[in-house]
Order: sequence, then C-alpha cells, then structure tokens
Amino acid sequence: MTTGSSSTSRPTADTSGGISTFKGQDRALRADRLGTGGLLLSVLAATAPLMVVAGVMPTTFAVMGIVGQPLLFVILGVVLVLFSVGYAEMSRHVHNAGAFYAYISRGLGGTTGAGAALLALVAYSALQIGIYGIFGFEVSNLFATYLDTEIAWWIPALLAALAVGGLGWLKIDVNAKVLGVLLVIEVVLVVVFDIASIADPAKEGLSLHAFNPDTLTGAGVGTALCFCIAAFTGFEQAPVYAEETSRPHVLVPRVMFLAVSFVAVFFAISSWAFTVAAGPSAIIGTAQKESAGLLFSLTESRLGATFTDVLHVLFVTGMFAALLSFHNVVARYAFAMGREGLLPATFGRTTGASGAPGTGSLLQTVISVLVVGAFAVSDNGPVGDPTTPVLKLFTWLGNIGALGVILLMATASLSVIVFFVRRGAAGAQAGRLVTSALAGIALLVIAFYTVKDFDILVGTGPDSYLNWLLPGIIGAAIVLGLLQGLILKSRKPEAHARIGLGNEAFQLDKAAEEAESTS
Repeated sequence: MTTGSSSTSRPTADTSGGISTFKGQDRALRADRLGTGGLLLSVLAATAPLMVVAGVMPTTFAVMGIVGQPLLFVILGVVLVLFSVGYAEMSRHVHNAGAFYAYISRGLGGTTGAGAALLALVAYSALQIGIYGIFGFEVSNLFATYLDTEIAWWIPALLAALAVGGLGWLKIDVNAKVLGVLLVIEVVLVVVFDIASIADPAKEGLSLHAFNPDTLTGAGVGTALCFCIAAFTGFEQAPVYAEETSRPHVLVPRVMFLAVSFVAVFFAISSWAFTVAAGPSAIIGTAQKESAGLLFSLTESRLGATFTDVLHVLFVTGMFAALLSFHNVVARYAFAMGREGLLPATFGRTTGASGAPGTGSLLQTVISVLVVGAFAVSDNGPVGDPTTPVLKLFTWLGNIGALGVILLMATASLSVIVFFVRRGAAGAQAGRLVTSALAGIALLVIAFYTVKDFDILVGTGPDSYLNWLLPGIIGAAIVLGLLQGLILKSRKPEAHARIGLGNEAFQLDKAAEEAESTS
C-alpha cells in the first residue's frame, strides 16, 4: 500500500462532506458490554483451536515435510508479540470498530486507510466464508457415519450461514457466552490429547527433536510459515471490540497479549504432542498417510472410540464458533465503514435494542450465502467428495484471507511508527517503534513467500491461472480501496477527513450540535 496524505483536520457538524451528522446513538456501538473474559473468549474463538490442531497441523507436516512445526509456532509467537507491542500501544489512542484501517488511517492518512478498510473487509470475509466449506463437509461426514444418511455439504453450510446471521443480530455478550463455552471445551479436549500423547509416546519417547533448529532446513520453511501464521488469525481482532468495552485502553492490550501468548504456547505444545505420539522420524509419513484424520487416529488408539466421536462433534462446534467470531468482526468493519462514508450510511447504524451492527451482519450473511451457493452449483462431485468444499472453498478463501491479514499487520506496523513520529513521541516510544519495525519486516517476508508459493498453498499446479487470480483478489481490494480514498479526498474532503475517526467523529458532531442548539 502506498501512503496517502495525512490530514490533521477534524470534522465538524457540517455535512458538506456527504456524510449525515450522527444524530442518534445508532451510530455508536454500545459500550460496557465486554470485560476481559468476554473479549478474550471472542478473540480466541476465531483461532479455532481444534480446527488448527485437526486440520492445519497435519497438513503442514504432510505437505511441507518439516518436523519442526512446534518451533515455527514459537518463532511466529515472537514475531506477533513484537507486532502486538506497537499495535497495543496504538489501541490506547484509537478506539474504533474498524481497528486495522483506523490505525492505518491515523498513521498513513485517509487514502491508505480506505485501501486498508476494503482489504480488511475482503480478507476477514474470505476467512469466514472459507470455513463454511470444511464445516459443511465435516457435518456431512457425521451424518453419513452416525445416521447413515447422505447429505450434500452445502446444505449444512447454508443452514450454518443463516444461524450465524441470526446470532449476529443478538447482543455481543450472548455471542461471547456461546463462543466461550465452545472454546473451553475445545481446549480441554486438545489438552487431553496432549497429555495422552506424552503419557504414551512412540518408540522414540519424549523427544524434543521438533524444537531443533536443524528441522527447519529446506525449501518449505517459508511456505510452512504461511500455513502456521493463519493459525494465529484472530488475536488481532481485540481492537475491533474496543468501543464495546468499559476500559479499552486497558482491556484491549491485555487481551491481545494474553491471546497471542496463549495461542503460541498452546499450538507449540500441541504440534509437539503430534511428534511425540507418532515419533519425530515417522510424523511426516504418518501425516501424509492419515491427512486430516491424523488427530482422530492418534486419539482413538490412546483414548478410545467414544472420545474420538466427541472430538468429531466438537470439531464441528469449534468451527461454528470461529464462523460466528469472524462474522462479528466483518459486521463491525462494515459498520465502521458505513459510519465513515466508505460504505452506504445504512451500514453505519446499529440494530434496535441489541446495539449490534445488524446491517453489516446482514451484508455478510448475504455474501456468505451467495458464495457458498456458487461453489455448490459448481460442485459436480459425489456426496462426500472433499474437492469443492475443502480443497477449493476452504483452502482458496482461507489463504486469500490469510494473505490479506498478513499485509494488514505489516502496514499497521509501519503506521504505528509514523503515528508516533508525527506526534513527536519517537523518543518516548523508541522501543515500541523498533519492535514494530522488526515485526513489519518479518511479516513482509512471510507475505512474499505466501505469494511466491501460492500454488503450494492452494494445491494448484505451477502454471495454473489461479496462482495469480486468487492473490489478485487481495491486490484488487487494495487498489479499489485506494482509488475510493483518492476520490473522496478530491470530491468530499470532509468525508475523507473522517476516515479512521470512528466514534470520535460521532462525539465531535454531537458536541457541535449541542453547541449549535444552545447558541
């Protein structure tokens, strides 16, 4: 992304910029709805622990052929903690449901912020919709296994989209409770697997070979980083809920550090448990043989069929939790963009008594149904064939979304540096600026490998047009967003000045209206 000019002007109640004044509370998300626990559970649910352990980890072992996956999670944990240092400090100064693009706007200007806004909307939407593919496929398998009934994957996928959309209209604290219960159960089950693996290791015993740096040699390391960083996606969503917490300057940084630390440690230990259960020398071959069934085969031999059956069911509920969490984030980005003129104003209003961004929720539901429907129409395979729901819908959209989030984090790292330098706080924030720079460089390297090896990530041949078309969706979002920002700057400078201000603009307008009414 290129940097747009950074206007320091602040909007008034004047509507010449093309955005109506905020005359009602429906332009602000309801505050004091989330505490540390609710926010942490909402954020962690998006990481979908069981989906990562059952899906991402076996795939990384099998496709990348790298034993040192646990070490990769440690390395990425360090990178993302470095990123969080500056990102969390920024959250003390900016409270906006459009977190990424709001931060980027404050540092790099409204034009770049507009590019980041559309990128975030597309990336998180892709991540959410992609999960419908693997969700529908797994539910279809459960019906075939336990009820001896064949149903197409897209039927449960579409039903889930409608259910998630309905919950999106409800209060955020209700959603947090739903997400929290599902998350805790997932984590407990994975911990039980970890303990069982350590208690009953393969013939090589409790080997720490997977943490040996020598295990990371080879051409697949960069691509493996792409696989693994997708597992962390979700921790950075805490600032999206800043307006709905009582003390955002305290709770948001706290939750971010708790989330990224937990994810890094939890996934490092769980991926190590795989190598212990199968043996470091056999884990790659076993993963290639078992594929996504690796976790279930290892648990069945140690914990029995009943535990494995429960794991299958909780795999589905964990995916539903992730669907709901990403849906909430997309709805809030749409709300923030509607409030600031980057989407029609109707998206910038909350829903009645719940105070939730209902129109944004409806938008994401409609898009989800349309995309899932399009993949369903194109699916000519038999019932139970994973090609369309898993190898296409889930894999394609998941990697598109992951690439978008990586670029957002890299750009946000630069924005943190520029933001504090322009405020004359470079000296006081020197440590945070250094960590942001290091994180930004590391994230750009990962983004480079993501684009370079996209054919490996999505399983297409090296000459497939999809290798440039799929990441091109992210490029198109950036370009269109930047163009929108430039047009706003030229035609509606007042609207351009609002980009990234969020609820601050609402408060300014309210104060201006009150001053006008008393004059």
